Amino acid sequence: MERPTGVTVIAVLAFIGAFCLFFAAFGMFLGGAILSSLANRPGLGVIAGMGGAIVGVVFLGVAAVYLVLGIGLWKLQNWARIVTVILVGLGLVFNAFGLLRSLLHFHVILFFMQAVVTAIDVWIVVYLLTPNVKQAFGGTGL
Repeated sequence: MERPTGVTVIAVLAFIGAFCLFFAAFGMFLGGAILSSLANRPGLGVIAGMGGAIVGVVFLGVAAVYLVLGIGLWKLQNWARIVTVILVGLGLVFNAFGLLRSLLHFHVILFFMQAVVTAIDVWIVVYLLTPNVKQAFGGTGL
């Protein structure tokens, strides 16, 4: 069966996310190195350098997850569809907190941005759970 267009879009979004996170990790490594060389006190330089390195490694780890999920979705692997539904579902929980926070603090632009992200996440979950997409992945469960 051929890959549905929506799955292609989601896989490309995963590849773009991995690409952006890779460059963000590089920026964190570079930023930590620059801050550590500019610090007046030696202890502060070590903290800045280590902080940049730790955040950079976390970004690289998340980029690897995005890359693996993108490849899995591209190849119509059912495990990638299930993991994507779970991770996007977790993202929806955090987006709900973000929507609530932006409402409580009257941040209209932030609320709008959170609402757009939430709508996209809802679309991804609903789309990946439709019967024809499940059939394309060869899955019958979740």
